[in-house]
Amino acid sequence: MLRTLMATLSLIAMATNTALACTAVDIVAADKTVVAGRTMEWAFDMKWTLVSQPKGTEIALPAPKETGLPTHKVTTRFSVVGVSANIIPGGAILEGQNSAGLGMSGNFLPGFTEYQKVTPQDKSYVEILKFGSWALGSFATVAELRDALKTTKVWSDASLPTGPTPATLHFVFNDRSGKGIVVEYVKGEVQIHDNVAHVLTNAPTYDWHLDNVRNYLNLDTVGPSSRQIGSVNVTSLGAGGGLVGLPGDYTPPSRFVRAAFLRHGVTEPKTADEAVQAIGHVLNTVDIPIGAAQFDEGKGKLGSDYTQWIVIKDLTHNRLMIADYNHRLNYLAIDLDPIFAQDKPGAKLVSDLPYPQSKAGAAVLQP
Repeated sequence: MLRTLMATLSLIAMATNTALACTAVDIVAADKTVVAGRTMEWAFDMKWTLVSQPKGTEIALPAPKETGLPTHKVTTRFSVVGVSANIIPGGAILEGQNSAGLGMSGNFLPGFTEYQKVTPQDKSYVEILKFGSWALGSFATVAELRDALKTTKVWSDASLPTGPTPATLHFVFNDRSGKGIVVEYVKGEVQIHDNVAHVLTNAPTYDWHLDNVRNYLNLDTVGPSSRQIGSVNVTSLGAGGGLVGLPGDYTPPSRFVRAAFLRHGVTEPKTADEAVQAIGHVLNTVDIPIGAAQFDEGKGKLGSDYTQWIVIKDLTHNRLMIADYNHRLNYLAIDLDPIFAQDKPGAKLVSDLPYPQSKAGAAVLQP
């Protein structure tokens, strides 16, 4: 028993110390607008690229060679706009939304991810690097996707280049109904969870994070204003005393707790714009500046995780907002309807997008 416990703790330590810190949050406004946002923290140049995948794109879905199974070709039903890691030959969409209002965010799950094994008897299979293109291109709702995943094997080809780390991923999907699911591959089996927390970070697995939240049930948006201590009435130094104990570090468990508490503590937004602002404020609390979350790369060299980009998706109105590290305060807002209508492929580095420009201190107050 002790040996098993120590092995589990080692896995968690290994996973949480890896250089990654993605956080995804979603919310539904009173007017039923569904908004989902995420940060992408990473320490390496992944050639992040904003891409458009037209409806009718043909995706080749091979099986492991040893199975002798044929390569399936599927034609996508929906247009997709997303962010791809183009350091990978052919790219791999890890974030995006489609013209039907299905959104996806892929976060890293190291130490726990084990994809499925494809057998000669299987009829449907998707290699993990094609998963985002296939899922967003093929399904309109989380219900459709959930049904398909019951009969589709998702596997990984270790011979394919994936950049500096293996593609050990789990995903959160949302649709215009406000429903969301988390999809993980653990011990060779698919695990599909209803996203009851409306939050996803990294390792450990989603069910572990939900259990961990129980350690913070004392947190409250309302703090005590005063307390009688003997003959002295001690007053609070300011609002927010109910949050004493809210974790402030950048590990996945702490970010999950922080984002979940803030997501469920904010005043319900009334409109789409208010929902976008609410998600933006929650994501601000997990933003990592360069140098604040360092790790040992080996040979005495330190690397640093940092927020490379942020995406906020209005799934109801087909809008996408994006900002990279150098334009953190200047989101580029994109109306996706014209892009979906064009149905043409496109690609542009996230760092090269035409972000709005502002000059701090340019405005001068007149006496």
